[in-house]
Amino acid sequence: MTGYAAQPWRDLLTEVQRAPVDPAPSLVHALRRAVAEVPERTFLTYFDGRLTYRETEELSDSVAGRLAAGGVGRGDRVAVLLQNSPHFVLAVLGAWKAGAIVVPVNPMYKSAEVAHVLRDAEASALICSDRAWESYLRTTAADSPVRVVLTACERDFQTADDARVLSFERLPLAADADDLTAVARAGHPAPEGRVPASGEIALISYTSGTSGTPKGATNTHGNIMYNAERQRTGLALPEAPVYFAMAPLFHITGMVAQFAACLTSAGTLVLAYRFEAGVVLDAFAAHRPHYTVGPSTAFMALAAHPGCTREHFASFAAIASGGAPLPPALVEKFRAGFGPYIRNGYGLTECTAPCAAVPPHLEAPVDPVSGTLAVGLPGPDTVVRIVDEEGREVPFGEQGEILVRGPQVVPGYWRRPDATAETFPGGELRTGDIGFMDEQGWLYVVDRKKDMINASGFKVWPREVEDVLYTHPAVREAAVVGVPDGYRGETVKAYISLRPGAETAPDDLAAYCKERLAAYKYPRQVEILPDLPKTASGKILRRELRSRTQQNR
Repeated sequence: MTGYAAQPWRDLLTEVQRAPVDPAPSLVHALRRAVAEVPERTFLTYFDGRLTYRETEELSDSVAGRLAAGGVGRGDRVAVLLQNSPHFVLAVLGAWKAGAIVVPVNPMYKSAEVAHVLRDAEASALICSDRAWESYLRTTAADSPVRVVLTACERDFQTADDARVLSFERLPLAADADDLTAVARAGHPAPEGRVPASGEIALISYTSGTSGTPKGATNTHGNIMYNAERQRTGLALPEAPVYFAMAPLFHITGMVAQFAACLTSAGTLVLAYRFEAGVVLDAFAAHRPHYTVGPSTAFMALAAHPGCTREHFASFAAIASGGAPLPPALVEKFRAGFGPYIRNGYGLTECTAPCAAVPPHLEAPVDPVSGTLAVGLPGPDTVVRIVDEEGREVPFGEQGEILVRGPQVVPGYWRRPDATAETFPGGELRTGDIGFMDEQGWLYVVDRKKDMINASGFKVWPREVEDVLYTHPAVREAAVVGVPDGYRGETVKAYISLRPGAETAPDDLAAYCKERLAAYKYPRQVEILPDLPKTASGKILRRELRSRTQQNR
């Protein structure tokens, strides 16, 4: 075999990483195995609270029993709209034990966004925070198929009440919803005969909707377990590893690379409600985690915190970044300042989080021509191809669209046969990302197809300009978009936030780029903002910045 079919990246993997894996059929099976082997080991840590594997099994059984009693059956959909707390884990495991499909929903979604998900998934049940229920979800759910509602006060299962993230008050119990904590402690027996099989749908994960209406990717239990098992065997973490959940669990990265991988490893998962740099650093100091994964923006925020020290990262065996581009300058600045090497990774909701990553025994190369940091090597059972506009494979080193085939790729979109046929021809995922692969098998992601800027007929990829901006000592965050230009058609605009205490001017930043980039690439416009808009998972929202430009015209 030659070309991509030869999988040259396999030669760079260790024997352990190349070895076949035999994952459990589902996380319900993995939980039961852990309960049989280490029942009193702490599974969930939430500030000063602890839940063992045995307690998690019993509490999630009871949630499953309540859902089943409410008429939730095999294949029904349960929407879960919660932050990183034990409630999320109990809700998801309980829904799976009831035979249901989980629909994780971003808590930052507004009413119309949640309404679309509830209707499109035809959700039978909703599990959410009591505050969200009282503020808008009661009205939203009224016009949906939801018939069972469980609400949670996310101050339960701990007593520290850290005001930085848990400043909200407890609300009176709702008359039209059951309290999730009370349900979990009620001792309802889980229904029999509903343990999920590997091929069944585990999640309907709605894409962020960066183009058009969000679609639900149908992640199977087998998709999840494959990637979780590959992480367990490939990361070489200590026995009973401690994971810190930096990425939101409702996001596919947090769901698979934190929750699923930790449970598959019978480890301990540290939860801290949501990302707040000071809270995260305190959790690192208190719980000494071995692994975490988060977007590059989270590591920027940690590095900018005045209390951040090398000691905060001393316990880590590995740190990974995913969900947002990782600038090479950040990797080196972070290593110089705090010690760890941040390992890049690449994946999509449609391939159940990672399909390429930097193994723990290697460091990602930087392409000498473009300055792009490699996102990693594909897994041993994964085939990544780069193709041109006509679908023909391009030679190593040439740019094209990234296509992925492997056990982590979902079967399609929920009730969207046309979109499934377009995105998954023959079961292969068309990612919509532009990239290239070198002859060793290192994968490089250049940018999204739709984000390419056409300036006077020249292609400008925002990532290339952003990577240059990140080398400037004053820049904390950078995002580049194309804006209308009467002469060039489009021109390059950069939005910047500055590091604490740093000062610079837009013209100085433009001049800095002009010295380092071709004339058609450097930003003609630079705007400095206090912070750049982001998704809940930390990905910078270029579309909002484009809208901002249009509104200001």
